[in-house]
Amino acid sequence: MKKIMSVLLVAVVGAGSYLGYTMYEQSNSKHSSKPVSGIAMAAEKQPASHYKELKPENFTFNLIDARTGETIRTFQPVHFDDKSTYEDTIKHLASDLADKYDTPMENAKMDANGNLVGGHKRVVLKEKELVSRLKDLHIYSRNIQVPIEETEPNVTLETAKGINEVVIGSYKTGFNVHDTGRNRNVELSALAINNIILGPGDTFSYNETVGERTAARGYQPAHEIVNKELTMGIGGGICQTSSTLFNAIDLAGLEVVTRTNHSKQVGYVPKGRDATVSWGGPDFKFKNPRNYPVLIKTIVDKQNGSLTVEVRTAKRYTL
Repeated sequence: MKKIMSVLLVAVVGAGSYLGYTMYEQSNSKHSSKPVSGIAMAAEKQPASHYKELKPENFTFNLIDARTGETIRTFQPVHFDDKSTYEDTIKHLASDLADKYDTPMENAKMDANGNLVGGHKRVVLKEKELVSRLKDLHIYSRNIQVPIEETEPNVTLETAKGINEVVIGSYKTGFNVHDTGRNRNVELSALAINNIILGPGDTFSYNETVGERTAARGYQPAHEIVNKELTMGIGGGICQTSSTLFNAIDLAGLEVVTRTNHSKQVGYVPKGRDATVSWGGPDFKFKNPRNYPVLIKTIVDKQNGSLTVEVRTAKRYTL
């Protein structure tokens, strides 16, 4: 019986689809067919216009939240064949989405009754990973997973029990009791970080914790160092709080993540032992590398002009 080979073009566009040629063996007498050689590409046998329609730039892709499976945006890869232009486009897209989703961790605090209050997970959209995925588009799957990572504050009421018991690091600095504006700024910033708890692996950001220093929030004009010069600015003095905090956490063995020195030496800590901060500028960040939680405690003595920052933990963790 003579057998005739024929070619069937399969071109299904969609998630899980493919473009290819499947070979079938047909029998003249039985008019039946069976696959014999799987997928074999033969693009050169088709008109160029046929394949032009199958380029990624002619389709819309769904950007899927990897956490929920929901579509957060649709995307058409215009200029896909122009490498430079396309890369700029997807980098801008990733940055735009990161601005929407990125949320810094808010560390929990302990209130006067020993209860945990506040606290919020850290959310990070992995921009480089998303850009990499958008560079590798094809028509077989038009759902692109957007990598979004969440990290919860690593502390519970049980692990924080007795966290006030032992001081594992302490540092004290002095200030002029008559400089009321500056002292108020020190007091407000110290209050903002007081009773913050960091669980194992948790990270602390001074700027995110203290927040923007504005007159509306009670911060006063006071001297601050800008480009090696003393100048008046709202919130002057908050760097004494961040510098005192740095020395305390350093003595406690916590891990500095980000720290910047002033452009000019300050008088409240030894040379090189300061940590300058500004809203929208330098930040002071550190991490708790220990396998137990720690508490940040601040004590402002306005009568004698001193600020003390302590790092405390439960006695059972130090035995």
